[in-house]
Amino acid sequence: MKQLIVRFLLVLACSISGYFIANNYYDFPQSLIGLLLGCLTALFVIQVEQAIRKVSLRVIFGGVVGMIVGLLIAFLFAYGLNFITDIKEKYQIAPWIYALWTAVMGYLGLVLGSKKIDELYNLFGHAQSGDNKDYRILDTSTIIDGRLADICDTGFLEGSLIVPRFVLDELQYIADSSDSMKRSRGRRGLDILNRMQKSSGITIEIVDQDFPRIKSVDAKLVALAKKMNGKIITNDFNLNKVAELQGIKILNVNELANALKPVVLPGEVMTVKIIKEGKEAGQGVAYLDDGTMIVVDNAQKYQGATVEALVTSVLQTTAGRMIFSELKDIVGDKKALGNGARQ
Repeated sequence: MKQLIVRFLLVLACSISGYFIANNYYDFPQSLIGLLLGCLTALFVIQVEQAIRKVSLRVIFGGVVGMIVGLLIAFLFAYGLNFITDIKEKYQIAPWIYALWTAVMGYLGLVLGSKKIDELYNLFGHAQSGDNKDYRILDTSTIIDGRLADICDTGFLEGSLIVPRFVLDELQYIADSSDSMKRSRGRRGLDILNRMQKSSGITIEIVDQDFPRIKSVDAKLVALAKKMNGKIITNDFNLNKVAELQGIKILNVNELANALKPVVLPGEVMTVKIIKEGKEAGQGVAYLDDGTMIVVDNAQKYQGATVEALVTSVLQTTAGRMIFSELKDIVGDKKALGNGARQ
């Protein structure tokens, strides 16, 4: 509300100023043009302000410095031309040439300064830190997942986490989706990102580096990680494989979760409840409290019953962990469990 009031006052002030400025030189009908030009100027300033809000302070600083350098070069060039013409007394440089040269050099300085500030920052950043800066880039799926925020709250993860602008745009696009499920996922991701920003020891850094020729967000993440020599934090299995093939270091949240699960060794006896049938004939499937799937041989007919299973092997993958076991070889227990299951 305050922002709307400030913008309204800006439009009003510019319109009135344009009217009175034009009124000093023209009659009433023509002075209305000044009012219109003042209003258009205010609207242009508001559009520029909205565009600048999306740009990081580093890029703005680079653009300002670049523009100052460009204007300084234009001034020195114009001064040199004046000096040459005064000595030779042959030519007179038209003022519009100065104006054109100043506009061109100012524009080039602004664009190049804003585009190259990241490269300059990375160059000096690497020189000061000895190329040891740890860049950790967040994937969209990791932000929505939310487990990384829990890890940050525990204090196990500290420092800067990089969120590319194209990832933030994807989150906003999902949050604005017409699909209610996608919309809730996108809003959850934005809420989790705000929560991580408030975590002590964690700094969320928004990077505006983009790759317009690359359409896929995953491909852009890989390109950014290559450019910054950073790591990608994700729980996306496909991105994990694609990035590893290109030599990118991956920090997989699923692998971390699997590593923290209790260790189960072959030969251990577990008490589990058979939930459903397995893929193979005679197999039953049970689950631990953390969601780990247990395949029990010869337990299909005991579905719904609690059995004792002897662990035979454990299969660990990036997608999760599976425990293979067999029904404990006690005939009496089998009969009792079978009777209980049939009842």
